[in-house]
Amino acid sequence: MPERLQKILARTGLGSRRTCEALISAGRVVVNGRVATLGMKADADVDAIYVDGERIDSKEKSVYIAVNKPPGVLSSRRSQGGNRTVFDLVDIPQRTFIVGRLDLRSEGLLLLTNDGELANLLLHPRYEHEKEYRVLLDRMPDDAQLTNLTDGVMLPEGVKSLPARIWRENFSTDIPWVRIVLRQGRKRQIREMMRALGLEVRRLIRVRIGPIKLGNLQPGTWRFLSKSEYKLLQRLPGKNFPAPSSNVERRRKADKRGNRSLNEAS
Repeated sequence: MPERLQKILARTGLGSRRTCEALISAGRVVVNGRVATLGMKADADVDAIYVDGERIDSKEKSVYIAVNKPPGVLSSRRSQGGNRTVFDLVDIPQRTFIVGRLDLRSEGLLLLTNDGELANLLLHPRYEHEKEYRVLLDRMPDDAQLTNLTDGVMLPEGVKSLPARIWRENFSTDIPWVRIVLRQGRKRQIREMMRALGLEVRRLIRVRIGPIKLGNLQPGTWRFLSKSEYKLLQRLPGKNFPAPSSNVERRRKADKRGNRSLNEAS
């Protein structure tokens, strides 16, 4: 069925629809031997679509993967200083990219996908999708500090953080864990928010991105999102998802690879 060309391109992992519109405007997309123009429609099952001279696999199934990134693993495709990257943990044939990076010391949930539209939807500031973290501090924040974090604090770049939800996991001063839910994702934001109030982060674990939870996924392992999680993503405003990859044999092999990654990480 014919559909907007930028929608087809975004589905193959080339980027958001806006990014794909820029590719079309730049004359880098060719359909059936004709340079594409904005507004053009194509049938992914019939038409030959090329980007920069390379034919795209418009029939490739979209994949949605959850990874539990351990500390010391880079949220990057390229290694630096000998550190492993999250792509060293995930062994699949599709080229995917990261939704929601974490710094080297941080750990927890990352999403990988070849669906550029989903990535843009979850990351674009205007959608304000929630991200939830468990944070171990050097000491338990008092009520005034919690209020400041809830209302927003001034970050080093001179921008005030959006209001956040934060609560103590318990009242023990020996184990000062807090939960924090953000609707924005500035670089090192939680560490900078805490530092602005005289607190230091000892450990930071992301446990949720939008409707997707880390659950009991072990550090260094990964899995395909379940059907129920996929349905949750389908309910996000403004998103029409292609069918995800659901090959049973691929899933079985993926689980085996995920277990192997856990052994390597431990």
